[in-house]
Amino acid sequence: MMNSTPKIIATLALAGLLGACSGHQPPAPITKAIPPAVTPQAQTQTDRKVYYIPAPNLPGQRTVADVLRVYGEYAKSKLNPYFAKAKVPYPPREVTFVALKQEMKLELWARDNGDFRFIRDYRIRAASGVSGPKLRQGDMQVPEGIYRIEGLNPNSHYHLAMKLNYPNAFDLFHAELDGRTDPGSDIFIHGRANSIGCLAMGDEAIEELFVLTAQVGAENVKVVIAPHDPRVFPLKANSVDLPEWTSGLYSLISREINALSPGVKPAKPDYDHQDGIVLR
Repeated sequence: MMNSTPKIIATLALAGLLGACSGHQPPAPITKAIPPAVTPQAQTQTDRKVYYIPAPNLPGQRTVADVLRVYGEYAKSKLNPYFAKAKVPYPPREVTFVALKQEMKLELWARDNGDFRFIRDYRIRAASGVSGPKLRQGDMQVPEGIYRIEGLNPNSHYHLAMKLNYPNAFDLFHAELDGRTDPGSDIFIHGRANSIGCLAMGDEAIEELFVLTAQVGAENVKVVIAPHDPRVFPLKANSVDLPEWTSGLYSLISREINALSPGVKPAKPDYDHQDGIVLR
């Protein structure tokens, strides 16, 4: 009986991790009122932490409106200079997020009535797994493909989270062809710096991305996830461990990314890759 105890504990811990992304976290007790607005230039990391999301009418539940009320103006003030430089009005009509797994970078592209323009990029703080598409529940892989935001979670254990529509029609079609019955689910772009198949962006970055998505409308946001940047070198399914259909998937991903910036090399990141310090 004593020998089985560590196994039971390990099993329960793994089950908790696998369900963490989709979990809800009740609001902390409110002990302070929201302070007056602080300008982005004057606000330090310590200052930012004094912002609290007040408890709404339903116990244990925050709403997207609560998040917008607390973080909306500050997130907008941080994004506005990038949009102004790209000559795209804020909020834009459409947004595309391009996540590059090898580079650990998420690019923000947007447009109003014209072509998509590069706005800025963010460091991905954690993305579990390796190059290659997600195939099954529990493989810890970040998916690769073309996705949509199907929901905003203001009550995530990871501060804030945006749920991807994984598995999408492409994923389900090929899972059925392969005879895979459990391709997995509950893939998010979220805060913090831990990943079990999701894209962890850190808290300040997810506040900007969450607010932007809410203001643009999730239906107007596309998410493209690639194993690496196809503008630097082509996407190729070189591993024998990858399904035969991976080459077709990589063609679709490459077409989406190249269409955003035909003939343009990717910009230098806005952050230092090692520590996430903003460079410009």
